Amino acid sequence: MHVSFTSLAIVAVVAFAAPLALGLLPSLRLPAVVLEIVLGIVVGPAALGWVHVDPALEVMSLLGLAFLLLLAGLEVEFDMLRGHLLRTTTFGFVLSFGLALLTGLVLDVSGVAGTPLLIAIMLSATSLGVVIPVLKDSGEAATQFGQIVIAGASIADLATVVLLSLFFSEKSNGVGSKLVLLGGFVLLVGAVALAVARAQRSMRISAALVRLQDTTAQIRVRGAFALLAGFVVLAEQFGLEAILFAFIAGAVLKLVDTDRAMTHPRFRAKLESTGFGVFVPIFFVASGVRFNLDALFANASTLGRVPIFLAALLLVRGLPALLYRDSLGTRHTAAAALLQATSLSFLVVAGQIGMHLGLLSDATGAALVAAGLLSVLIFPLGALTLLRGRSEPVGRLEVEPLG
Repeated sequence: MHVSFTSLAIVAVVAFAAPLALGLLPSLRLPAVVLEIVLGIVVGPAALGWVHVDPALEVMSLLGLAFLLLLAGLEVEFDMLRGHLLRTTTFGFVLSFGLALLTGLVLDVSGVAGTPLLIAIMLSATSLGVVIPVLKDSGEAATQFGQIVIAGASIADLATVVLLSLFFSEKSNGVGSKLVLLGGFVLLVGAVALAVARAQRSMRISAALVRLQDTTAQIRVRGAFALLAGFVVLAEQFGLEAILFAFIAGAVLKLVDTDRAMTHPRFRAKLESTGFGVFVPIFFVASGVRFNLDALFANASTLGRVPIFLAALLLVRGLPALLYRDSLGTRHTAAAALLQATSLSFLVVAGQIGMHLGLLSDATGAALVAAGLLSVLIFPLGALTLLRGRSEPVGRLEVEPLG
């Protein structure tokens, strides 16, 4: 079978050019993913027609999404995700989902969009893979503010993945059977995590890992990729949305590989170099290539749905950020609301599933992705503006000690 790499080569050039252009124009405060998606639309079928999603680009894009979610799982600070922080962010998601269900029902009654539950799940997500680069580039990822945003986004991402898998998996045979399968998957994940943790405590295995980690073997990077691939295959076998469970692989890796002795301090940097340097930008550019611009501009009513969905994202994910006000103050709370309302990758994936199952029309799917694209364009920029103009201290967050 002949496989063309022309589209992949153009996408690779776009992925290189987008951050370089922003680096040459430092006054233009935009996340690189924004320009990557926009340039993907430009070179794709909707505009110039230079790039089409062929098998080579499809595989690389799927790997990009997998790496994106793996790195997102690695960003969760489990030492902080407990006590008051866990209760607050979990309650925040419950409030978000309640608002999303109400919004979905209103949109259904008004004829804007059907399938209220699917719309509610889509509106409840936050693009952790978009938010994390914004926090890292602004130096906020390790701060209390950054950890609250990451915790809230992590819970939202994980919960929406589970809900999507339970109710709208293409292989679903009913919620009851899906719950059993999900329970089995969780137990299997726990068993794998325990086995990996025990293996790392073995002096012989640990010595071999340290000896091979900085050679051409790059054994820890290979192990992380094997864990990622294994979890995706296991999820697929259990009938769950396979590629999305890469997030769990990252979370498990973070839990079992704490490296308190600092034996491999460069491991995370290597994974980020592989993910953000190669695979992740291809996913974002390919998302722009896939964007159905014709369906969006087919009629005025479709275009009119975009600001409605954008406002719904801000309402559903932004309003619960008020729970953080006592800890963060007004300015940081507003920034957290904007970052939590930033959503794109989940809208793309869930929208494709909904359209494939016949639950969403092409026009509704395009309007949802357009709203997500606008959220990535507008909300992080607004959050960065608020963070640059900070004028009040961030309150302390009570975190219960481990053990």
